[in-house]
Amino acid sequence: MDDNRYYLSGAAALSLSADHAERLLALRDGDCALLYLHLLRSGGELDVERAAAQLGRSADDVRAAAAKLDRAGLLSRRETPLPPPDVLPEYSAQEIARRSREDLSFRALVAEARRVLGHDLSGADLKTLFGIYDRLGMPGDVIMLLINHCAATLKRRYGEGRLPSMHMVEKEAYRWANREILTAEQAESFIAESDRLELESERVRRALQITGHAPTPSERKYIEGWLAMGYSSEALALAYDRTVINTGKLTWAYMDTIVRSWYEKGLFTPEAIEKGDVRPARRTKPVREQDRPAASTRGDDAERLAELLHVNEVK
Repeated sequence: MDDNRYYLSGAAALSLSADHAERLLALRDGDCALLYLHLLRSGGELDVERAAAQLGRSADDVRAAAAKLDRAGLLSRRETPLPPPDVLPEYSAQEIARRSREDLSFRALVAEARRVLGHDLSGADLKTLFGIYDRLGMPGDVIMLLINHCAATLKRRYGEGRLPSMHMVEKEAYRWANREILTAEQAESFIAESDRLELESERVRRALQITGHAPTPSERKYIEGWLAMGYSSEALALAYDRTVINTGKLTWAYMDTIVRSWYEKGLFTPEAIEKGDVRPARRTKPVREQDRPAASTRGDDAERLAELLHVNEVK
């Protein structure tokens, strides 16, 4: 066997263009390669603190790698940040009405929004929708996909009857715009990945016995962070089991410590965790012969212990 030849094990789940691969290899920088892979798993959006924690690097190391990727054309940074939500330009009712008549794409968008949201759009709703279309430069077919994605997300989390608000649509539109999701192909790819993560998150919640309520923002952050690190619901079930055994309940910070310790050791699958993170057996202090009770008194001691336990239970 040639010790210099190796092959990737398993099927590839991520992809990058040949151009990006060439640029990444040309950098000859391991931190840049790690950060790029992290960004592929995280949907392309960089959170410096989260990346530092998951990659075992300092925040300054992550910023330095990001700057290097930026200079190589592998990351993009908006020169002019988008305005924050609720700061879209003011549009007059006359302007919106005119565009609704003249712009067939926007007219179709208004009809689809009315259908999905389940009600006629108010003046404020129309201004927000037009702002997304006009100010963010997002095509009508992409916004339609976005609105339907919002509705599907609510249905999956809460069941029938929960419809998205225009405020939710606006927040999601900014999220997409900042990720530069501006074509139907990009939108469909993003939705497919979001659906996959949502399905896996649901499996994790079942493994953690979280039922009867939607996850809180903090719970969702923990779960999504673990999934981004590459852990399956089966592996996280082991971390949950150890957490409950040691603390008596689901303690998120404690479980996070367990998962991060596995990450640092390079243990990801249940099989690797069972083999590589063996918990040391409890060491018991040997009983000296002189400390052993006499045979004639062992029965009395057992009865006294039972009485003490009974008293404590009563208390």
